[in-house]
Amino acid sequence: MEELATGYGLIEGPVWDDERGLIYSDVVNGGIRALNADGEISIVVPKRRGVGGMAPHAAGGLVIGGREIIYESFDRDKSATLLTPDVTDVAIGFNDFTTDAAGRVWVGSLAFRVFAGEEMRPGHLHVIDLDGSARTVSDGIVLTNGMGFSPDGKTLYHCDARADLIRAYDVTSEAEVSGWRTFAKIEGSSTPDGMAVAEDGSVWVAIADGGKVMVFEPDGSLRTEIPTPLPMVTSVCFGGSDMKDLYIVTGSRNGPRENCGTIYRMRAEVPGLPIAPARVTLDD
Repeated sequence: MEELATGYGLIEGPVWDDERGLIYSDVVNGGIRALNADGEISIVVPKRRGVGGMAPHAAGGLVIGGREIIYESFDRDKSATLLTPDVTDVAIGFNDFTTDAAGRVWVGSLAFRVFAGEEMRPGHLHVIDLDGSARTVSDGIVLTNGMGFSPDGKTLYHCDARADLIRAYDVTSEAEVSGWRTFAKIEGSSTPDGMAVAEDGSVWVAIADGGKVMVFEPDGSLRTEIPTPLPMVTSVCFGGSDMKDLYIVTGSRNGPRENCGTIYRMRAEVPGLPIAPARVTLDD
């Protein structure tokens, strides 16, 4: 496992871009950055804090999470608001999200401030359709986190970082879901955070405060565990020319010092699935 960059508070939202490399955020200190193949780091969006999830958009730019779900073009000439907390009467913001093959955005809302010690209240799962309309498709997610689709697009995996489990939803071709089942339960004091799905259907999950990445078979059984140098593993992302580079990002909590959040890279035996670009309308 190779260390690529360090000195961050809480790295989140890693997403691969063929031109820019690994794009990632620092939730605590702010800013969205890109780390290219030469190890050079550039600013993509300055200062923005609280970004827990990102995805590419077909128009050229990023869909970005936080208090709202927004779009920001790479050249900073175009921006749009895609979803606001008034989607429900309890939402205060949004965390991680993913896209399906058609370009819809599947996003979880938060109902309490995670870092403020507020009483936990469950949030919801929403879909932003291609026409920009939003609908709520599930509830009861205490702390919404990583999401990813199976290779055939028929299953959505969704981490709940306070229930310490990974949900699995059956998804129809019309992007409807009916209930959910437990895909995997995380035992002990560790919690599931961000995730990525590989071409063979395996599910790769960052285990916050567990110092590892857990890899699950499509049936939910454990394939392997990958230990990491830091305990606060926040997310994972596949990238590289063959999608076999596994990027593991971390935060500073329970680390040896402040701002020790680090990006690691290792080679995986199986390529990851690229994140489909969002295609939701950008009319603001």
